Amino acid sequence: MKALVTGAAGFIGSHLVEALIRKGYEVTCIARKTADLRWISALRINCLYGDLSDPASYSRGITGFDYIFHLAGLTKAVSEQAFFSANTENTEKLLQVVAEQNPAVRRFVFLSSLAAVGPGSNGRPVQEDSPPMPVSAYGRSKLRAEGAVLDCRGQLPVTILRPPAVYGPRDRDFFLLFKSIKKGFYPYWGKCYYSLIFVADLVEGIIVSAESETAENETYFLSDSMIYTNEEMVRKISSALGSKVFRIRLPLALMPVLAALGEKIDKKGIINRDRVRDFKYSNWTCDPGKAARELGFTPRITLEEGIQWTADWYRMQRWL
Repeated sequence: MKALVTGAAGFIGSHLVEALIRKGYEVTCIARKTADLRWISALRINCLYGDLSDPASYSRGITGFDYIFHLAGLTKAVSEQAFFSANTENTEKLLQVVAEQNPAVRRFVFLSSLAAVGPGSNGRPVQEDSPPMPVSAYGRSKLRAEGAVLDCRGQLPVTILRPPAVYGPRDRDFFLLFKSIKKGFYPYWGKCYYSLIFVADLVEGIIVSAESETAENETYFLSDSMIYTNEEMVRKISSALGSKVFRIRLPLALMPVLAALGEKIDKKGIINRDRVRDFKYSNWTCDPGKAARELGFTPRITLEEGIQWTADWYRMQRWL
């Protein structure tokens, strides 16, 4: 089987490439010539050098693939247009190329996000049929990209996946929380509830959904099926690191100011004005029951195990 992966150089993409190779897939990655391929450079992969914003740079290479996994996208930016350019427009361009050059593809899998639907209300996790109400430019750009994918259902067999927060080795977003807790403190703006998924479970779900006939033209949430509070997450990380930790209460009204400062320090950092919009909501949870019923998707990694493995990896890489 031949698979094409976009976003292969990233956190989730690199783990997906490894999992596909273990399963015997021949894997090709679309990447810019300037991309940092450190996590996959030693693997048996083919590289199709091109830029998703420029279909002419890669269109001739989009042939003969059984599965296409579209993971490339932008999760952090300082402008709304940057999100829509990377997440929506590039998805539209890729879909058009695939429909023209590789219409016999068995499945086009698009990795979306819980952010495309938005937070749950009334304490309830969102489900696939929940009305989408994204609260950030990132979420809106992902939702519009989902629309482009769904519009191609008559031409291509597609599947949309919406994970919540993803953690594990190589991740740099959760790393900031690990780093803060290692130093003995963490920011707190009230009790919040989250769905999570360990990266190894997520990539298994991605592959299962691609190979399942049932998943054709369907949308799924993928999580470990548990709901965690921010305090519980901090306790697990603190235990894994062997650190005592104190919380620093931050008023929500102060967050936009900190976000503006964060953008000046690091334009690609996790603390930015768009991300702060998410912080105003306390229920970022989803119900993965549909994936369990229809795909038999069963996550294997508990939060305690996943956090311990992640902490150990950060230490081995001397990030902590």
